[in-house]
Formats: sequence, C-alpha cells, structure tokens
Amino acid sequence: MSLLRRIERAQQIAEGQQAEDLAPVPYEGLRRTGSVGREQQLREVRDALQREVIASSAELFSAEEGEELHERIGGIVDRMLAVNGFAVTREERGRLVEEVVAEVTGLGPLEPLLRDDTITEVMVNGPHNIYIERKGKIQRVDTSFMGDEHVLRIIDRIIAPLGRRIDQSSPRVDARLPDGSRVNAIIEPLSLIGPVITIRKFSARPYTVEDLVRFGTASPEMFEFLRCCVEARLNVFVSGGTGSGKTTTLNVLSSFIPEGERIVTIEDAAELQLRQEHVVTLEARPPNLEGLGEITTRDLLRNALHMRPDRIIVGECRGGEALDMIQAMTVGQEGSLSTGHANSSPDMLRRLETMILMSGYELPLRTIREQIASAVDLIVHTARLKDGSRKVMNITEVYGIEDDMILTQDVFEFEQTGVDENGKIVGDLRPSGIRPTFMPKFAASGIELPPGEFGIPPEDEAHPVKPRVGKGRSIGVDQGDRTRRLTVGLGDVHQAGGMVYVTGVGPVVPETKVLVGEGIKVQAIQCMENLKAVLEREGSSLDKIVWATWSLRDPSEFEHFQEEWVKWFPDHAPVGQGTLLPPAHRRAGFRVSLGVIAEV
Repeated sequence: MSLLRRIERAQQIAEGQQAEDLAPVPYEGLRRTGSVGREQQLREVRDALQREVIASSAELFSAEEGEELHERIGGIVDRMLAVNGFAVTREERGRLVEEVVAEVTGLGPLEPLLRDDTITEVMVNGPHNIYIERKGKIQRVDTSFMGDEHVLRIIDRIIAPLGRRIDQSSPRVDARLPDGSRVNAIIEPLSLIGPVITIRKFSARPYTVEDLVRFGTASPEMFEFLRCCVEARLNVFVSGGTGSGKTTTLNVLSSFIPEGERIVTIEDAAELQLRQEHVVTLEARPPNLEGLGEITTRDLLRNALHMRPDRIIVGECRGGEALDMIQAMTVGQEGSLSTGHANSSPDMLRRLETMILMSGYELPLRTIREQIASAVDLIVHTARLKDGSRKVMNITEVYGIEDDMILTQDVFEFEQTGVDENGKIVGDLRPSGIRPTFMPKFAASGIELPPGEFGIPPEDEAHPVKPRVGKGRSIGVDQGDRTRRLTVGLGDVHQAGGMVYVTGVGPVVPETKVLVGEGIKVQAIQCMENLKAVLEREGSSLDKIVWATWSLRDPSEFEHFQEEWVKWFPDHAPVGQGTLLPPAHRRAGFRVSLGVIAEV
C-alpha cells in the first residue's frame, strides 16, 4: 500500500468510518494495549514506524522540511496508532513524530542524545548497545537501532556531505558533524560486534576560560599564566590521555593569540573553534575509491610554511608530521600549538621522539632530542581523574639538553587537597618552587605579570638570568660562568646500627658551594676532601669505610679517578662499585660523586 493510500485511510478513520471496512496494515510483533508494559509497547511502535519510514522514504524525502514534513509524518503516526488500536497521550504522540522526523532528517536515535548539552560523548557498540558519557561517567541509555543496516544508514548520512566513504575495502572513517563534533566509525570486518560509532561532542559555543574554571580544570591564575606564555610566543604542546580535554584546552589556549596574527590550523577532522578573524583552516583528505588523492596532515603542514603564517596550530600530532611541526617551531613560527597523546609530560617528549622516527628519515637520536629541546618550550599536561573531572595536572618547562638528555622541570604541579561530599577531587595547581628560564621573555614581550608572579620564586639578584634567545646544548645550572651556588653535592648523612651512610658527596667547595673545576682529577680530589670532612664530623674516618660507591659521568675516566682514589688509602682501598651520575649531578657539572658506608 502506498504512502498516500495509507494517509487516506488514516483520514477515513478520523472521519468516523468503521475500522473493519478498511484493510489493516499489520506489523509482526505489535501488541495491543495492556498485553505488555507501556515502554515495550512504545518500543514496538517505534520499530514499526521505522519500517514504515524506510518503505516510504521516497515520498518523505521529496517533502520540504518543516510543516509539510511534519504533517506527512504525523499522518503516518496517526494511521499506525489507529489501525493497530494503540492509545497514546498527546505527549507520546508528539515524541513519536519527532523521532520519525529525526530518522528522516537527522541521525535517528542519536538525535536526542546529540541535543542534550550534558552529554559529552556518544558511543554506539552495534545496533543495540548505546552508551553516553555525562560528567565524566559512562552509562548505558535505553535506546537502540533496528539493526546493522540502520546504523550503516546513519553513518552514511554523516560522512556523505564530507565526500568520505566507508565499506569493506575502507572499513573505518573519521568525520565531523556540522557543529564540529568529531565522529569515528568502524564496521565489519574490523568490528566484530557490528557497526561502531564514537562521537565526541563539542559545544556549539566554544568553551571559554570561565567555563573551564567553573569545571575545575584549572584556576583563573593558571589560565592567566598560560595567557602570558601564549602572548610571549612560547611553543606549547598539550598532552594527555584519551578524553582528558586536550582539544578543549587547546581551543582555550588559542583564544589567547592576539588579533592581527595570521593563524593556520591543520587537522584530520576540523574540531578547533578559533575566534580570531585571520584564521586559515585546513583539513586532511582521505584517499578516494581508487586509493588516490590522499592529502595528509604532514602534506598540509609543509604547505602551511608557504602561506606566511604567524602561528601554526596542529590539532594533534600522531606520526611523522611531528618532525615538520618541530621544524616549524624552530624556523620562525614561534608561539605554535599542538596536542599529543601521552600519560605524562616526559612521556610526551618520548612520544615526539618516536613520532619523528616514524617520519622515514634516519636521524640520530641525539639530533632528534636537540630539535625537540630547541622547539618545545612548555608542556601542559591534562588528565581525566577517577571522579570524571578533567584537570591540568602539570605545566612543565623544557629548558635545554645536556648529555643527550632533554631537561625539563615542573613549574606548576597539581596537588590534591581532599575529596568533597560529592566525591569530587579537590586541589589546585601549586608552584613547584622553580623559576622557569623563560621568565625574562615576558618582560622582553612587554607583558606585565601580576604581583607575586603567580607564586613563582623571585630571581636571584646576585645571579640574574639573561633573556633567552634560543635553547642550544649544554644549558646547565652554572649559566656559563661556573659561579652559581649549588645545592647538590654537599652529601646526605644518616647513622644507624653503629654505621654511617654517606651519599652524594660531590666536587663542591663547602665554603662557597661552587663547583671546584671541570677536570676529573681536580674534582676527585675535592670529593675526597669533602668525604674525609663529613666522616670525621660524624665520628668516623676514611680507614673505617667498609663499602664505597663512585658515580662517574664518563666510565672511560675511571682510570684517572682511580689514580687519585688509591692515594687516599695507603694500605688498601675499600671494596665498592661504580655507577653513572644521576641527572641532578650531571646538570651541576659534576664528573664524579661519592658515597660510602663506614663504621662510627
């Protein structure tokens, strides 16, 4: 029976004709009122309506959206209810009509979930299992698709306007909705449970600093600090796990970029919502049916360098494009931003190393680390905590490289102070007590910091740090003239069980706390003098050492160290073992440090 004929029959019923004079349209499984629970009956009517919509799709799609479409669909609903003797309230009828309209013009069962502003993620695991994320918690919802074909129709409706495809030869796709929400779909043979859709929703109105402060992501002071960093053109990576809020944080950071700068954004699927006027948005393109025409993020990044950008923002670095992003950060596009998946700030650096190795160029690891240390200034690490909240956990400075190790230090760290009555984690980003080396860049950029400078320790007036132009190799704590007072190398001492345990005795002049010199022999002599003084102060001496540990910067210098070591033990030197210097001693310029166990 055609759609028009069905509408006519529904109208005849409304005019009072007897139902037995009409040929009813039965649907298998549809039950009369009172035979099952109300929700089950409504679910069966929905299934029947979906089948009717599929059968009548040609007529419905020819209708103009709006009043005409609602009238036609309302006729289908009325006929279904009348022919099958199902009584519904006005509210239930209206909901049925809206569901069918969503099936015709929208994304079917997903429409009400996408309109719910409290839902941040929608996950379809096959036709009958739909989950949502609300306030950081995952829960299942009581809605479903008719079957795999129904899910596939919705996927096609999402990707068709973008010119993308999904089939057995290309069974996965990334796309976006008109509001910017990110969509990933995967089907058989890769998915064994049927078509799977994952939608990361984005607010129609971009989140602001005030929103993230209200959510508890970070304090207003921390966002003000990050604003200063962006305006001072520091290169920033936002790291974090899946669903930790990286893209949202990147959106907010990008809002700090001053007007008048030319910004080029590059993404696999466009998600960023920049508010500046001069923005060029580029989006990667997958291959066509013949496997040709693919334009990767890396291709776009290379092209962006010819577009005279002031800043480049890459939505996420996943592979070889990390090399091009690092190159861009070091050849003029200072103040660029990007994100990456990582469990911590140090992990982000290791991930960058791995991604650069994926570029296809056989670069030495030393060269890769030099490039990363020179390019990246700041890592903002985000995380989703066990209570479902998303917070900035660390703000970490990358301040140089020494002995092929990238040097980092946390400027701010999240400190949990408790859990409130609702089970929410309470805490704040607190200063770590370290003054970052990029602080002079704020003054050079004309940025006035608030009184107290966000709790960052003040500069040592006796040893001011020069404004940093670039971050080359060998940036250590001595600042180039070996006159900075050191806090390491003075030795840690503990007594227990009639023994004294001494660790970390370095080549530091105790009176001045300055490194004695750079040669291995002069440092070994100073270490021994310091060790002798520490033991005598604790009621022991060199001849009572029962075990020794010497830590060397370069194992090849052991013979030079040994020449000085044996001079202090006329009879026989104590047994012991050698290790490599810890990073703190390396950064202080040590070539050797000592530790012993001795009788008191």
